[in-house]
Amino acid sequence: MPLVIGHRGAPGYLPEHSRSSYLRAIAEGVDAVEPDVVPSKDGVLVVRHENEISGTTDVSTRPEFAERRTSKIVDGERLTGWFVEDFTWEELRTLQCRERIPALRPDSAAHDDTEPVLRLRDVLDLARQSGVGVVLEIKHAASFARLGFDLAELVDVELRAARWRDAEDALVIESFEPLVLARLRERGIRIPLVQLIEAQGAPWDLRERDGAEATSYASMLTAAGLDALAAEVQGISPDKRVVLAPDERGAARGPAPVVREAQERGLRVFAWTCRPENTFLLPEYRVPGGDAAFGDWRREWAVLRDAELDGVFVDHPDLGVEFFRAVRNS
Repeated sequence: MPLVIGHRGAPGYLPEHSRSSYLRAIAEGVDAVEPDVVPSKDGVLVVRHENEISGTTDVSTRPEFAERRTSKIVDGERLTGWFVEDFTWEELRTLQCRERIPALRPDSAAHDDTEPVLRLRDVLDLARQSGVGVVLEIKHAASFARLGFDLAELVDVELRAARWRDAEDALVIESFEPLVLARLRERGIRIPLVQLIEAQGAPWDLRERDGAEATSYASMLTAAGLDALAAEVQGISPDKRVVLAPDERGAARGPAPVVREAQERGLRVFAWTCRPENTFLLPEYRVPGGDAAFGDWRREWAVLRDAELDGVFVDHPDLGVEFFRAVRNS
């Protein structure tokens, strides 16, 4: 039965990566929470989904930071806004969290500007106090390396300082970029490492290094690719579409056999992200009522349940715990 992981806390109800979002996920019984980390100008690991923070904080309303608005290339994409690496932690801690998709989740947006941005240390301490695990995602490692940040070193140092470095049963580290996971291995990290996998494309760090020859996500899921991953990491975490395996009409054909094939090689398999709103469901599970309406999410999640995954990421922890733990207790 899968572990239920509060994806950025409980962002279906409260702004992602806020303290109240994590506390709600914990109160609703998740097995672990998932913080994304990016570095501040002075090397503090900050909990944000992206390094561009205009959509998840109140930075755009702060006149003292107006001149920091700029454009940058992140993983090959040009973005304009405010970036964590241009702020010290002392400055970032004055910012307030905001709902990332307010049109879809207005109830969450009602809690905007009520809680400050957190550090990784804050989430680690909260998880330890609450007795839940942590699935730590490292973001944009290659892009930050070009700016002089070694995220493997920053994570290693922080885990040592927080006394989490040897928490093999309570911590998992994941990334879409295999090279930062390799650097963690080189540093002697014994914590389980998980390769995140998109439904298409290739990891940015490999694209940057290898160009058109970069290993694709799809090739990672072949027999040879899984063999290679099993020698390097302890798990994989594909987009749920990989598991659902939709046909050209958007109808699920899964569970895809890759889950079993990976587990046969000793890899744990997670999937992201279980969300009930129509806009996030395969077409066959959507119902009238618009993008924000809850569709027939139980039928979609049942395919993931039948895949016998090791873990699932959820935005609405109460729904995830009720649905997947019912399997666990049956």
